Amino acid sequence: MRSSIFALLMGLFALGTSGAQPLKLEVMTFNLRYASEQPPNTWTDRRPVVAEVLAQTAPDIFGTQEGVWQQIKDIAEDCPDYTWVGLGREGGSRGEFCAIFYLEDDFELMAFDHFWLSDTPEIIGSITWGHHHKRMATWAHFRERATGREFVVLNTHFDHRSELARANSATLIRERITKFAPDLPLIVMGDFNCLAGDSAPYTTLTTDSGLVDTWTHAKTRLPDPTPNTFGGYEPPKSEGKRIDWILARNARTIIRAQIVTTEINGQYPSDHFPVMATVEFDP
Repeated sequence: MRSSIFALLMGLFALGTSGAQPLKLEVMTFNLRYASEQPPNTWTDRRPVVAEVLAQTAPDIFGTQEGVWQQIKDIAEDCPDYTWVGLGREGGSRGEFCAIFYLEDDFELMAFDHFWLSDTPEIIGSITWGHHHKRMATWAHFRERATGREFVVLNTHFDHRSELARANSATLIRERITKFAPDLPLIVMGDFNCLAGDSAPYTTLTTDSGLVDTWTHAKTRLPDPTPNTFGGYEPPKSEGKRIDWILARNARTIIRAQIVTTEINGQYPSDHFPVMATVEFDP
C-alpha cells in the first residue's frame, strides 16, 4: 500500500531540491464486459484475472466501462489500495457504471459528477438520440496530495449501434470539457465504439478541443504492431483497430502507451484489452 505520508515527504523533497515537479499519471481505460455466469468467460473465472492485471500494471487511476454493481464491488474488494466514484447509468446501483478508481493515498477527490449522453444530460437515464442503451459519462476532479497539482478525469462509454448517438455524444463531451479551467490537466477515456483516426467522434474530440490521442503521441507504444483493443476473448490481432482511447489535454509529454494483452492460463480478463498511458503535465 502506498503511503500518503511518504508521498508527501518525497514531493516536498523534490520541490525543495529541483523546483516544481511535473504531474505524472499512469492511467488506464478498461471495458470489463458485464458480469455473466454463463460459460465460457464467466465473471467468476475472469475476476481473478482482472485483479492480477491491475496488480501487475498498477495504474494511478483507471476508468471502467460495462461493469455492474457487483463487479465494481468485487474490484474494490480485490484492489484495496483504490477507492472509486461512479453511478449506475439507470441511477443508483442500477445498470452499468463508468466508474473511476483512484489511489486514495495519492489523490484527493475534490469534486465529481455525472451526465447522460442525450439532449437532456442532467436527467438520469435519458435517451434522445435513438441509442439502444442508456449512455453516460462520469468525471472526477482530483488533487495530487504530494504536489497539490489538480486535474480532471472523464470516463465514458459510447453507443455500439447508433452512429448519430456517437457523433452527438462526442459533441456533448467536447462542449462539457470547456467548463473545466483551460489550463487544468484533463484526461478523457473510454470505450468509444468507433475507430480512432477514422470516425467522426474521433475527429470531433481531437479537433479544436485541445485533446490529443495518447497512443499516437506516445514516445513508446507497446505492443508493436498495434493490436485491436476489442479482442473477443481471443489472442490479439495486430490490425490497429482501436475503439478504446485515452485522450489528454495540456499534456507536456506522453511517455508511454500500452494495450495490455495479458491472459492467465488462456483466460482473458475481458473481451476488450485494457489501454494504458503514462502522461506528464507541466508543473
